[in-house]
Amino acid sequence: MNAEQALDVVEKILLKRQLTTLEQLIFTQSWHGFGYHDMAQNSGYRSNYFKEVGSQLWHCLSQEVGKRVTKKNLQLIISEYNIDEDRKNNMQLAFINSRVIVDENISTSSPETAIKYPGSPLTYNSSFYIKRPPCEELALAEIYQPGCILRIKAPKQMGKSSLLNQVVQNAKTFGYKTVYIDFQEADDSIFTLLDKFLRWFASNVSRQLHIVPKLDEYWDDDIGSKVSCKIYFEEYVLEQIDAPLILIFNEVNRIYEYPSIVKEFFPMLRFWHEMAQQVEIWQKLRLVVAHSTENYIQFRVNQSPFNVGVTIELPKFTIEQVQDLAERYGLGKEIINFLEPLQAMLGGHPYLTALAFYYLCQDKMTIEALLKTAATPTGIYSQHLRELFNILIAEPELQQAMQKIVMAPEKIELDAIIAYKLESIGLVQLDGNQAYISCDLYKSYFRQQLEK
Repeated sequence: MNAEQALDVVEKILLKRQLTTLEQLIFTQSWHGFGYHDMAQNSGYRSNYFKEVGSQLWHCLSQEVGKRVTKKNLQLIISEYNIDEDRKNNMQLAFINSRVIVDENISTSSPETAIKYPGSPLTYNSSFYIKRPPCEELALAEIYQPGCILRIKAPKQMGKSSLLNQVVQNAKTFGYKTVYIDFQEADDSIFTLLDKFLRWFASNVSRQLHIVPKLDEYWDDDIGSKVSCKIYFEEYVLEQIDAPLILIFNEVNRIYEYPSIVKEFFPMLRFWHEMAQQVEIWQKLRLVVAHSTENYIQFRVNQSPFNVGVTIELPKFTIEQVQDLAERYGLGKEIINFLEPLQAMLGGHPYLTALAFYYLCQDKMTIEALLKTAATPTGIYSQHLRELFNILIAEPELQQAMQKIVMAPEKIELDAIIAYKLESIGLVQLDGNQAYISCDLYKSYFRQQLEK
């Protein structure tokens, strides 16, 4: 029996479900005798994360076969379930008919191909969504873990909400319940008191799940808002649903403006995550948190408001991904010769790159004119650059550090906290203790502005 046949046995006979991409990778690599460290080196994941997912997979298999399954005895146990071809084909047909196929080449609806002005999140079936491995794979693998917390962080306009749309659609495909909480929708008055905030949160979740809110039956002033909210979810909300629930929090940076809410809400979510290790019903809950890193400048490095769970930091586009996006915008040979100077100018920033291609495919300007005017007040990036400049003006220490960076011919060493803040804004990249500018666009613009 080879690894592919063994995988068939696991999916079609034992677990009767399609393994996630990461589970399939772990299974096949384990079948061939690779350790978690080897898998991590070849994939970009942390070895500890491979071990966590692998342990859960072996546990599920152990329950099905009635004996302990490990990496070492995997071949011995699974080989006992060898099947003839006719039976295998019949089960394969039944398996395909009973599950939902999720494949990057198969969409549940026609791809969205209309060219729109960049800036809004891309739909899950958008032709302009560029995958950035291993981000999508890691996100999807994590949400299948009971009681997980997944954090997606990056500066603004790096594609966090677009990635969330991918996560939501895949979760729905597998029958998961999803609730999308965007704190930008809440009135300012909601954030005045913790009790009011948690009641808004609990009511919002209930209504999205089409569950009649019964807050008054579970809320008790004597035990406090957080405990009341916990009991409401544990004894009512989670009991009402028969599938895993993914709570997605987008733009949580909105609540950073309210320290009294931050110091209570995030520890509560952390506690719920820990409850999943002890109480079975909490394993239904999976938390996905997306936040813009610009807001980190309000916190000291050792006072991060939420630092648990698996973290995905969205990278910028590689030059190959930039070329892929250009082709999706219908830009052909005319852009090829300018890919390297465009990548140097924009550093692979997803929004800035998409904006360039939008103007180019509309024939609103030439690539030469775009590159020439990019860092000027009349260029297409003027608003984006002004927003960044306003952040620097409000933080004199960051402004001074940025001035040193744009004037320096090479990487320079900065105070650790200042370097961390500038990286969080997206202005610099770090190489150990040294910082350098993220792209030529920022270097040219800020050199002009800070010299003044």
